Amino acid sequence: MNTNNKTGLRRAIGLRNATAMVVGTIIGASIFVQQSDITGYVPSVTGIFFVWLISGTLTLFGSLVCAELSSIFTRSGGVYIYLKEAYSPSVGFLWGWAMFWTMHSGIIAAVAVICSRYVGYFFPMEDTGIKVVAVGIIVILSAVNYIGVKHGSLLQTYITIGKIGAIVLIIVLGSLYGSRVPEHFAAGNLPAGSDVTINGFFLALVAGLFAFGGWHMVTYNSEETIESRKTIPRALILGILIVTVCYISLNAVYMYILSLEEIVSSTRIAADAADVLFGYGGGAFMSGLVIFSTFGALSGIILAGPRVYYSMSQDGLLFRWVGAIHAKFRTPYRAILIQAVWSSVLVTTGSYRTLFTRVIYTEWIFFGIMAIGIFIFRRRAGFERGYSMWGYPVVPIVFIVSSFVIVANQIISDPKESMIGLSYILAGLPVYYIWVRKNSNKK
Repeated sequence: MNTNNKTGLRRAIGLRNATAMVVGTIIGASIFVQQSDITGYVPSVTGIFFVWLISGTLTLFGSLVCAELSSIFTRSGGVYIYLKEAYSPSVGFLWGWAMFWTMHSGIIAAVAVICSRYVGYFFPMEDTGIKVVAVGIIVILSAVNYIGVKHGSLLQTYITIGKIGAIVLIIVLGSLYGSRVPEHFAAGNLPAGSDVTINGFFLALVAGLFAFGGWHMVTYNSEETIESRKTIPRALILGILIVTVCYISLNAVYMYILSLEEIVSSTRIAADAADVLFGYGGGAFMSGLVIFSTFGALSGIILAGPRVYYSMSQDGLLFRWVGAIHAKFRTPYRAILIQAVWSSVLVTTGSYRTLFTRVIYTEWIFFGIMAIGIFIFRRRAGFERGYSMWGYPVVPIVFIVSSFVIVANQIISDPKESMIGLSYILAGLPVYYIWVRKNSNKK
C-alpha cells in the first residue's frame, strides 16, 4: 500500500492509532479529578448517570456528523475544512483563528499546567517551577510530533492503552473492595432543597460535555490517515463508545465507594476513592495516573492542531511558509513550532486561564453550524460520501439544537464574560478581510 500522498504528508495512522487518538485526547484529567460540579448540580444517583449518558450520546451524535463529513472531505483540517466548504473561507478562518489564539493553544497550556501540578505532588515546586515543567512537557511532545506522525501516533496509542488498563483496574478493584464500604450510592448529609432542577441539569450537562472535549480532533489528520474515508468514521464511533463506557463505569465506582456529599466536596475524586479503599497513599497512585493521562491527552492535542494551520496555509489564509513540510520527517514542522511557542507563552503568562474560560463555549457555535453543513452538502451535487451517518436527519437536528442550547445557556448564565469571549473570535473577521484584500491586490 502506498502510504504517501501528493501533499508530502505521510499516511501512517491506522484504525488502532486513530481510535487511540479519539480516546486518549478525550480522557485527560477531569474524570480522575473533579466530579463535584456535576454532582452539585444534580444531587441524584440516577440524575448523574443520566447526565453522563446524555453527554456521551450527544458526543456520539457529533462524532456521527464528523464521520460523514470526514468521508466527503479527505483533506487535513477537519472542522476548518467542513466550515470553509459549507459556507465560506471566512467561517473556516474564524475557526482557525480561534483555535490558534485561544481554544486549541489554551487547551494545550491548561493541560500542560495540570500535568505539571501533579508532577509537583512528587517533586514540590513553586509557581515558576510548575510553569517551567509545563513548558518542558509541551517542548518534549512537540519534538516527538516534529520527527514524524508515526512516532506521535504510536506514543499516543501506547499511552492510551496504558490509560484504559488503569481505568479497568480502578473499576475492577473498586467493585471488589468497595463491598467493604457500609453504604453504597448514598446521599450523605446533603443540604435540604438539593433537588434536581432543569437549570441544574443543563449546567451539569455542559460540565459533562466538557469532559468529552476533543472528540473531533482526529479529523484534523485526514491526509495522514490510511484509508481515511473508512478509518476516521470507525475510529470516531468506536472511540466515543469506549470513552462513554469508561466514564459511566468510573462514576459508578465513585458513587459505590463515596457518598454524594463527599463527591460534591471532593477536588480529587479518584484519589479520595482510592484512599477509602486502600488507606492513605491513594493520592500518590492517582497523581501518577493523572500525570500519565494528561501527558497522553496532550500528545494527541499537539499532534492534531498544526494540521489545521497547514491546511489554512495551503488555502492562502496563512503565510505559505507556515505550511512547509519537513523534507525528512514529512511533518508540518513550522506549524508545530509556532503552536509550541504560543502555547508556552500562554503558560508563562498565565493568560490561558482567562482566554480559555471565556472562549471554550464558542466551540459549540462552530459545532452547531458544522452540523447544519450536513444538510447543505446532501443537497449539493458532486459530493460523494464514503459513509452515511446513522439517524439522519434526526441525529444532526438533535445535535444542532443541543449545541445552540449550550451556547444560549452560557450567555444567559454569564453574559459579560460570554460577550468578551465572542468578541475575541469575531476580531478575526477584520483580519480576514484585510488579509484577503492584501493578497488580491498582489494578483
